[in-house]
Amino acid sequence: MRGQSLTAARRSASQNTVAVIYRRALRLSQYLLVVLLPILFMGPFFWTVASSLKRIPELHTYPPVVLPAIPQWSNYVQVRTDVPFGLWVLNSTIVVVLSVLGTVISASAAAFSFARFRHPGHDVLFLLMLGTMMLPVEVTIIPSYLMFFAVGWLNTLLPLIVPSFFGGGAFFVFLLRQFFLSIPPELDEAAIMDGAGWPTIFWQIVMPLSRPALATVAVIAFISHWEEFMQPLIYLHSESKFTLAIGLRYFQDQAGYLGTEPRENLLMAAAVMAPLPSVLLFFMAQRYFVQGVVMTGIKG
Repeated sequence: MRGQSLTAARRSASQNTVAVIYRRALRLSQYLLVVLLPILFMGPFFWTVASSLKRIPELHTYPPVVLPAIPQWSNYVQVRTDVPFGLWVLNSTIVVVLSVLGTVISASAAAFSFARFRHPGHDVLFLLMLGTMMLPVEVTIIPSYLMFFAVGWLNTLLPLIVPSFFGGGAFFVFLLRQFFLSIPPELDEAAIMDGAGWPTIFWQIVMPLSRPALATVAVIAFISHWEEFMQPLIYLHSESKFTLAIGLRYFQDQAGYLGTEPRENLLMAAAVMAPLPSVLLFFMAQRYFVQGVVMTGIKG
């Protein structure tokens, strides 16, 4: 009996040891996966930064050189001197600030209407609005171009700004509507009993309570407008009107605007600087962004 007990104890200890080793190996593999995946996804960004510090011969050597022999920090200075980089940043800033402002205000007003008011055709209008999300930009770009041509807005920043003041997009209206529905309507009733009207309820009650959702809309709208390429390419013709996204394409022209010398290193330097505002804004508003996504139920 004692021998059988000893055997059972040893078997149990061996199984416990195997289980502990398995758990530790599983945890170690998870840690390695968490470390290796970011390194893998950061590979293109690392290559862009490294290329921005190289000389032209180092970009065309084979096999490729990963790190520059002598970092050329002057490439970043040359970007701002060879092209009107600062002017393009200013144009992008004007477009983004006004577009985000128009998107937040107009989308909030439309979403508040859908969330609080019921009228004949309410559901039909809401479904029609959601249906516009299935229309690609390519379907509406020609009618939009003809409309802006008729009013004389081509080669100005207005076609990039004004549409944001008319709803800002069905997705933003839907996202804010979902958030507004989570705000108790009893707050509206209490405000009405105190003599407040719907504009007061909207500006002084609903909007302050919706900061996470508004921050989410602002971040997404900022990134989309800052990185927009197609519409500036279509509507803007003068160099002085270019936004940053469309201005970067000049670095790809090796014979013409910048001369015959290849400038891929300057293109990489400009590509490193261009997304910095979007990255900084996302990290500064990350807490509100995640909270807004969770509270509106928009996932995936």
